[in-house]
Amino acid sequence: MQSTEATHEGQVVANFLTSPGENTFAALFRILAPQLVSFFRVRRCESALAEDLTQEVMLSVFRQGHTLRDREFFRAWVFRIARNALLQHQRREGRQVQTTGLTPGVHETRGATMDPLAGSRFAEWMSVLSDEESQMMMFRYVEGLEYHEIATVLSIPQGTVQWKLHSCRKKLAVFWKEGSIG
Repeated sequence: MQSTEATHEGQVVANFLTSPGENTFAALFRILAPQLVSFFRVRRCESALAEDLTQEVMLSVFRQGHTLRDREFFRAWVFRIARNALLQHQRREGRQVQTTGLTPGVHETRGATMDPLAGSRFAEWMSVLSDEESQMMMFRYVEGLEYHEIATVLSIPQGTVQWKLHSCRKKLAVFWKEGSIG
């Protein structure tokens, strides 16, 4: 049985796809934006960048919503757009030379809120896995995507997704069993 939250999200998506407009998109944005920000934050993006990428993804959803052939794959489609936006950003960043001219401690703000993901054990756990493995684990356990949705996003067979996730869980179990988590 679907939860009322999932049912509500499905209805909002259906409303947007049936009659795209400012009101239906605003309702869709209220539901998807926090999920997308979380998607980018878990992948080590700073808050401002996560919000920028979220807006970029949502703009693509608004402009390209009519091209979606199967509504059942809406979430997978959105997260594929998000993944591609992140990869495109990383490619652009990789071409730029990083320069800094800040004196340590001079530009620190007092009373600034702490980054909830900084220093988290989650990042330590994900470091045990390859980039591909950690991405799959995040799609499954952070974003809540189903196996077939992950397969669609990554363009690989569903059985491969299931096998790789099982392998990741075994790898993490060994990591935890060795007492590496403190």
